[in-house]
Amino acid sequence: MTHRHERTLRVGSLARVEGEGAMHVRIDQHGRVAQARLEIYEPPRFFEAFLRGRAYTEAPDITARVCGICPVAYQMSACLAMEDACGVTVGGQLAELRRLLYCGEWIESHALHVHLLHAPDFLGYASGIDMARDHRREVERGLEIKKIGNALMALVGGRAIHPVNVRVGGFHRVPSRSELARFAPELRRALELALEAVIWVAGFTFPEAESKHRLVAVEQGERYPVDGGTRVVTDAGYGFCVNHFEEYVYERHVPHSTALYAELADGSTYLTGPLARYSLHSAKLSQHAAAAARAAGLGAECRNPFQSIIVRAVETVYAIEEALRIIEAYEPPERPWVPVPPRAGRGYGVTEAPRGLLYHRYDIDAEGIITQARMVPPTAQNQAAIEAELCELVEARRDLADAELTDLCERAIRNHDPCISCSAHFLDLHVERS
Repeated sequence: MTHRHERTLRVGSLARVEGEGAMHVRIDQHGRVAQARLEIYEPPRFFEAFLRGRAYTEAPDITARVCGICPVAYQMSACLAMEDACGVTVGGQLAELRRLLYCGEWIESHALHVHLLHAPDFLGYASGIDMARDHRREVERGLEIKKIGNALMALVGGRAIHPVNVRVGGFHRVPSRSELARFAPELRRALELALEAVIWVAGFTFPEAESKHRLVAVEQGERYPVDGGTRVVTDAGYGFCVNHFEEYVYERHVPHSTALYAELADGSTYLTGPLARYSLHSAKLSQHAAAAARAAGLGAECRNPFQSIIVRAVETVYAIEEALRIIEAYEPPERPWVPVPPRAGRGYGVTEAPRGLLYHRYDIDAEGIITQARMVPPTAQNQAAIEAELCELVEARRDLADAELTDLCERAIRNHDPCISCSAHFLDLHVERS
């Protein structure tokens, strides 16, 4: 039986997150947090095992099925890793088309989270549907932005969910200049709506909080990181090449999660995602996105996890502006893909999914058959940091009633828009094919 001075806060099924997870916080008789767990109990997905024995060309289509919200992230990380293993670099307009497709994913994913999953927390509603009764205009705006992002994914990727036009080396088909030009007015409309959304969310009331974790994000030269990079940087002042990722990031199993815990080599927790990207790369934002960030009251960095909704709204503006820039300068490449002949080797790929850094590593043999695969998704990397934030949040507000404190903890988890299905993959699975 629980001691009369002990308290337990529990949410058996987290709402407004992708996947299946729970929260458990135990406060001892002295008022200290004895335990804080983000319990990821969704069954493992086995994708890394499914990939073994498959052709290297199949990786983009197979990994896209990891997630219906961020399939492009998995496709792009897989393509980069396979091309790296084969010694090929895809550049020029094909690389720009990849970034354009990725922008579509950022637009639709951020719009969904900001308007339907996260905003209800600040306005006192149980769901986006409940919120729509009093805030119909805002919900419709979010749906319209998301629809435009999905349409961009369909235009470049063949369809919005699990795009079918992506292949190692490029695309099966590239759009014409006129096809993209005809879509530009939709993006200009989305830009107007996204700028409105930034001002809207900036007016919310935010609990005081400060993330003390290391911040980790991809570096992509002078660009705000989206679709790739060869280096990872931290707020500690050091960075490392992608092929050394596993020397700096360690994963381990914890009993309460089907996702692996990720920590830096020195044992410290770290955070990836919008707060990390913005705090490390805010100087690289586009014109309207930078102005929107200033108007929303953001400085050069943002460490309040509750304000991540503002950063996502700003990143939506950036993704729309970037899409418009790419379309304006677009010239169809001579062919939809570059040859990527297989060779035995190991390849690495890292991109910035809407929720944060996504790492892929593959070993392939001389015929291009995958012999090993490893994926490290953002939510698995953020799990330890989320639990640490729960501890700090509860200890600072332990005078609150259980119901109010539980609600605040659930909000703290949603700050990071966890994609639980992506993260659940720790069990070993051996597949034999004959």
